[in-house]
Amino acid sequence: MTQSSEKKFDFEEGAVIRHDLNKAPKTGDWRYMTPKVDKDKCSGCTTCMPFCPEASIIMKKYKEGQRDKADIDYDFCKGCGVCVQVCPMKAISMEKNK
Repeated sequence: MTQSSEKKFDFEEGAVIRHDLNKAPKTGDWRYMTPKVDKDKCSGCTTCMPFCPEASIIMKKYKEGQRDKADIDYDFCKGCGVCVQVCPMKAISMEKNK
């Protein structure tokens, strides 16, 4: 492999690229299966969050005095099912789209 002094990008290496969620295309509308979170089973452990390839899982308060529970951003979730596989409480299940 040869080394080139030409820059391929207009930003320096290691730069942080800011993402504007309002301008992001909604990519979740073509999924075949949809994850559903059972709020009674969800312990709020956040195990599912780092495994989501689309970062579509957020923690949200549902009842005062309880831990936040997992919530899915369906605008971006592609229905891959990784969250279902890693949830230790089995609080997430996949449902076929209607």
